[in-house]
Amino acid sequence: MSRRVKWLFLLFAAFAAFDIAALATLMIVRRPPDAAISWRGVSTGTADIRGPFILKTTDGKTVTDQTYRGKWVAVFFGYTSCPDACPTALSNIGVALGKLGNDAGKIQPLFISVDPDRDTSEVLSAFIDSFDHRIVGLSGTRAQIDATAKAYRVFYQLHKEQGDNYTVDHSAYFYLMDPDGKFADVVEGTTPGEQMADKISKLIADRPT
Repeated sequence: MSRRVKWLFLLFAAFAAFDIAALATLMIVRRPPDAAISWRGVSTGTADIRGPFILKTTDGKTVTDQTYRGKWVAVFFGYTSCPDACPTALSNIGVALGKLGNDAGKIQPLFISVDPDRDTSEVLSAFIDSFDHRIVGLSGTRAQIDATAKAYRVFYQLHKEQGDNYTVDHSAYFYLMDPDGKFADVVEGTTPGEQMADKISKLIADRPT
C-alpha cells in the first residue's frame, strides 16, 4: 500500500469513526425514555409511572397529582423555547381535543416545564394560550420538577454551556394516566391529532366503568 493510499484510508476511517460516534450520541440523547421502552414488558401490564408531585399553575395555584383525579391526564414535559418538539406536540393535542368532542372534557392535558429559569408564569401562560387554553401549564422549583420527571421516568438535559439561548434535550411523549392516576399508555408528541384522538377515545371507551 502506497503512502498516499494509506493516508487516504486512515482519513476515511477517521471520518467513519466520527460519524458512528455522532450517531451513537444522537441515539442516547434522543432515545425514548426508559418508560416508553420498557412499559409494555412489565408483567403487571402497567409500568410504575406515577407518583406524588407538587407544582404550580401559571396563575400561582398549587396543584398535586390528586388535583386531577377523576379525569384522564395527558402529561408532557418540555420548555417554551423548544424549536420543534413542544410546539408540534401541543398543536397535535389541541387538534385531538377538537376531534374528541364531548370526550374532550374527560381529559386534562398538562405541559410541565423543565426550564423554570426561563419559563416564568407569564412566558409559560402565553406559550400555552397560543395553542389551546384547555392545556394547563405547570412549573415549580428545580427540585420539584426533578422529582416529577423521575416519577414519570422522563429524560431531560439542559445545555447551559451554550449560553442564554441554551437548548434542552428531553423526552417527547404524552404520558396518558387514567382517572385513578394509573399509567395507561404513551403517545408520541409527533402523532397527528386525529390519531391521538383515536387512541385517547379508545382508552376512554375500553376502561371498565
